[in-house]
Amino acid sequence: MSAQTDGPIEPLIPMPEPTPDALRAAVARIAPSRIPALTQHLFEATTNAQQTQSLAPLRAFVHSWAVFVAIQRHPERAARLRELERIVDAGEQDPAAAIREIQAIRETAEAEAGL
Repeated sequence: MSAQTDGPIEPLIPMPEPTPDALRAAVARIAPSRIPALTQHLFEATTNAQQTQSLAPLRAFVHSWAVFVAIQRHPERAARLRELERIVDAGEQDPAAAIREIQAIRETAEAEAGL
């Protein structure tokens, strides 16, 4: 079912530590156009953490961006995910197989990120 080709192909960068600074540095290397989104998300997470007196918003930030980096550091995986999302968004065919493959990609990324 899966068309990903992660096999022996090396990732663009090693998986960074799950910290805001390490994730920002990784995003700057592999997807610099996403730095504004990361910065905005971190600002919102920090603000929400302060307002709610909970670390949950910061944990969600780290989770989200660690998964993003884990996917994006493998160009073939990232391209496949974009194609699957296009299939789901287009609504031209049954999205069940695409959704299952998206879930598998995200689960693999979470495992790589140690989440």
